[in-house]
Amino acid sequence: MKDRAARIRTGTLRKAPQVTDDPRIHTDLAYLRSLEGPARGLSFLPRQPAQSVLNGRHASRLRGRGLNFEELRDYLPGDDIRAIDWKVTARTGKPHVRVMTEERDRPALIVVDQRMSMFFGTRRAMKSVTAAEAAAMTAFRILDQGDRVGGIVFGDELLAEVRPQRSRAALNRFLTALAEANHLLHAEAPNVAPIGLTEVLRAVARIASRNHLIIVLSDFDGIDAETDRIVSGLARHNDLILVPVTDPSAGEIPAGLKLIVTDGELQAEIDTAVPGTRKGLVEMSKGRLGEVLDWQRRFGVSILPLSAGEETLPQMRRLLGLGPR
Repeated sequence: MKDRAARIRTGTLRKAPQVTDDPRIHTDLAYLRSLEGPARGLSFLPRQPAQSVLNGRHASRLRGRGLNFEELRDYLPGDDIRAIDWKVTARTGKPHVRVMTEERDRPALIVVDQRMSMFFGTRRAMKSVTAAEAAAMTAFRILDQGDRVGGIVFGDELLAEVRPQRSRAALNRFLTALAEANHLLHAEAPNVAPIGLTEVLRAVARIASRNHLIIVLSDFDGIDAETDRIVSGLARHNDLILVPVTDPSAGEIPAGLKLIVTDGELQAEIDTAVPGTRKGLVEMSKGRLGEVLDWQRRFGVSILPLSAGEETLPQMRRLLGLGPR
């Protein structure tokens, strides 16, 4: 266990295998960097459009980054009456408003799952690719907003940390770790016990004790009671956004289908025509999402669900209330 922990810290586990050039299966650093332009217009600021899933009664209590006093000036038609300084107005006899600007430099931590459970897709792309695309676009937008950005990228054996900084260098380190972790995913990957999501969230809690924006992109495989407790703590002290990444096949497993599953060494056949088998598979795939949605109800976290069966950017724009582009 000690040796494994050391390897996780260094991030030097094994040489990346030969990977396909198909962008639906693997992504690379150049492609992730190219997403800066398409992501313009996305926003993770506290103020959200009316149709955004981050706005309204189902959203988390986005705390923002505070407000700095800028100036007092005369009231102008169209100004928000809530900004009127009534003491100054009474003293001068003329309506005045207080001009405030949002404080910059809110640290953000983007947590991206690149375990083998994410290396799956039946339509547009692998879940791992969808998560990587969304994470890259989010990172660019947060840095452009003037905030510090960092992240944790984790695979079955790899956990890479980039502390939040307001710098392109930190962003590039995050994107590099993301591309390298994605390239470690392949069909012949060795059978190992993957890093658990609970272990990763402990690292998140260590880095982001309070007042961070935390965005977790994962299929949430392997959650347990301890995960529940840590999510509760993170939600109490931070702005927590969970991004469950799913595949369209989750609720569409047909009857009479024979599946061959393998762990890299052993394989078994699953026949969905067997009574109860198909139902069990569907319930298992939906169970993770149900648990995440329950966290929304109990802890007030925001949920931004993404499907690997659709283009990532249009989904994000739609969920953030921005409409098509």
